[in-house]
Amino acid sequence: MSRDRHMPMPESSSRPSARGKFIVAAVFLVVIGAFYFFDLMAYLSLDMLKANRDKLLAFTEKHYAQAVLLFILLYIAQTAFSLPGATLLTLTGGFLFGTLLAALYVNIGATTGATLAFLAARYLFRDWVEHRVGDRLEAFQGGFARNAFLYLLTLRLIPIFPFFVVNLLSGLTRISVGTYVAATALGIIPGSLAYTFAGRQLGTIDSLAELASPRLLLAFTVLGLLFLMPVVYRKFVRPQP
Repeated sequence: MSRDRHMPMPESSSRPSARGKFIVAAVFLVVIGAFYFFDLMAYLSLDMLKANRDKLLAFTEKHYAQAVLLFILLYIAQTAFSLPGATLLTLTGGFLFGTLLAALYVNIGATTGATLAFLAARYLFRDWVEHRVGDRLEAFQGGFARNAFLYLLTLRLIPIFPFFVVNLLSGLTRISVGTYVAATALGIIPGSLAYTFAGRQLGTIDSLAELASPRLLLAFTVLGLLFLMPVVYRKFVRPQP
């Protein structure tokens, strides 16, 4: 009895099954395909938001808890399936809930959705990547794993790296789920606050492009690079023996 309890599990039980991968991939393809097939992008516009802001405010005031739950679920779905509309959703949150509360709700939704995308990418593709190019990526994997939190935090802060790309590529690394969640939750705070604050001035915004001012993007980039300074210091100024 005791020997049976300590017997190693079959290798197939510890590896993703082909059927499981097919189901996960099918869910993503169906949701993404439905989004574009039904042209749901038409509802994710600044003009549509402005046209319905009175209705949205009235619903939020009357059903606040339901509005918060629906907002978070929509944000999770948008992020998990890498759909467009994150900026507009963040603006909507700021308009409906205020800067600080909206930033909190955005953080919950975006972090949860990003984690689901991260886990899906890891489940579907990491074994294949490790098998195909694992030896060539060994140095990168080791370096990334040692400084994973700071690297990912920097990627979250610097706006030139698309959010969904970071989600998917992170799943191919050996970063732990806990580190990924912590760095993501912390890294999206500045952007969430900036855009939820902008949402309070919804009536004065004519285009989403107005929000991505060069000064704001430069500030995020500098902030992200600052977090890399400890890594640069350890690697070049005071290398480990």
